[in-house]
Amino acid sequence: MNPLRVLLWHVHGSWTSAFVRGRHHYLLPTLPERGPWGGGRGDRDWPAEDVPADRLADTDVDVVVLQRTEELELAERWLGRRPGRDVPAVFVEHNTPKGDVPNTRHPLADRDDVPIAHVTHFNEWMWDNGRAPTVVVEHGIVEPAARYSGELARAGFVTNEPVRRWRVTGSDLLPRFTEVAPVDVFGMGLDGLDTRLGLAGDRLGLVGDLPHDRLHPELARRRVYVHPLRWTSLGLSLIEAMQIGMPVVCLASTEAVEAVPPEAGVLSTRLDVLVAGLRELMAEPELAQRTGKSAREYALRRFGLGRFLEDWDGVLTSLVR
Repeated sequence: MNPLRVLLWHVHGSWTSAFVRGRHHYLLPTLPERGPWGGGRGDRDWPAEDVPADRLADTDVDVVVLQRTEELELAERWLGRRPGRDVPAVFVEHNTPKGDVPNTRHPLADRDDVPIAHVTHFNEWMWDNGRAPTVVVEHGIVEPAARYSGELARAGFVTNEPVRRWRVTGSDLLPRFTEVAPVDVFGMGLDGLDTRLGLAGDRLGLVGDLPHDRLHPELARRRVYVHPLRWTSLGLSLIEAMQIGMPVVCLASTEAVEAVPPEAGVLSTRLDVLVAGLRELMAEPELAQRTGKSAREYALRRFGLGRFLEDWDGVLTSLVR
């Protein structure tokens, strides 16, 4: 089948960065004020085309990739066609369900014309999808250029808004890890994390939000990646750390039990096991190096860009057929 013209919004940067590297032609809406509904590519160097929203009605679109419920109405208004009825569409559900889990009903559960593409198998069976068709396309990422050195006897953790999200991101668990190793936190919205945790001095480093070309080399210098998140689909930063070659210490929640094999680090629901694992990896750089090598090999196989794009190609072409 010839390449398709795919309309989508820039919602999640890392996911979109991988998605638009497929064989199709990708269209991203723009508005004069930009914002969340018309940001186009932004400042990203993506192989995609920005299209003004007021030109979409006259633009050939073969399939629409939706990621927010509001986009259903926007796509219908801007294209003059109803997604799922007049133009094939798929809804990518990036998130774990919220609220009345495990009874949370998906917003598209009463529709059978727009399939839901979940990013993890855990999410597919944890959401109540109703009569909506579902498919799982696991994450794939653009391989980071940085390579693990582990020269700093410190742990790294990438998260956004750990103060606001708190228990979701496992922020409250960090003091258990800082007892045995300093932890450097990267990401947005870190202000006040040290105060709320009562951690002073060098035990908790708040690095802040860095672009990937700076983040990955800095992360690679840390000896271990810690992942204490309680409730997440599967953090792409975890996959990035593994592909860099970092050993991981990971709370065994949601999809982590599938993403982190035993040879890639320490995976447990027991905090004492995780803390002991972190202590051992910090004390034995050669063990950390070997473990990180296994993590990288697994993550490249399981979450490689080629597999991700091939899976998505199958979903998109089947919708158009």
